[in-house]
Amino acid sequence: MATTTDVPAEPPPRASSARRIPGETGLWIMLLGDMTVFAVLFLVYLQQRGRQPALFAASQSTLNGNLATVNTLVLLSSSVLVVLATRVVRTPQRHYAPRLLAGAIGLGLAFVGIKAIEYHHLFAAGITSHMNSFFVYYFTLTGLHLAHLCAGLIVLAVLLTLSRKRELTTGQYKIFEGGACFWHMLDLLWLIIFPLVFLVR
Repeated sequence: MATTTDVPAEPPPRASSARRIPGETGLWIMLLGDMTVFAVLFLVYLQQRGRQPALFAASQSTLNGNLATVNTLVLLSSSVLVVLATRVVRTPQRHYAPRLLAGAIGLGLAFVGIKAIEYHHLFAAGITSHMNSFFVYYFTLTGLHLAHLCAGLIVLAVLLTLSRKRELTTGQYKIFEGGACFWHMLDLLWLIIFPLVFLVR
């Protein structure tokens, strides 16, 4: 008896077709939950920053903005590769998808490496989360994002495996879309964390 995951993937929808939400509905509940947690942290951070502007500004000046800028470009580039992989995975050009995803994983690993260098510099300077309230939020926001990104790398590895199949079933393509959406959420969160923690004075 055929199951949902045995059904070949549907052809790409035409422009006139009704728009649909990519991935599984349950995935979006998880993504919205994650984004809500970060939104609360952003609000608390801004509230504390408003109470201690001088301390937060002085602490921000010790951060390496260049590394953070490079990491922003790295993460944006990885998201572009994931978008391209999602577009070609059900087309005759699907043989490009594994290469694109391998590139995205490589950039994700580069993000982790650059963040490790950034943390190392701070620890070497004696700066930890116990330094002051700014660094409590700095390490909480960037550390929580980094943990999600490591999980995202595992998700990309799953997508890489799926992309090597000759044809994706409808269920497998939904998993593919969902994994891509998770990676884009990480990109979106970083685009908020970067200016909030490193730039806004």
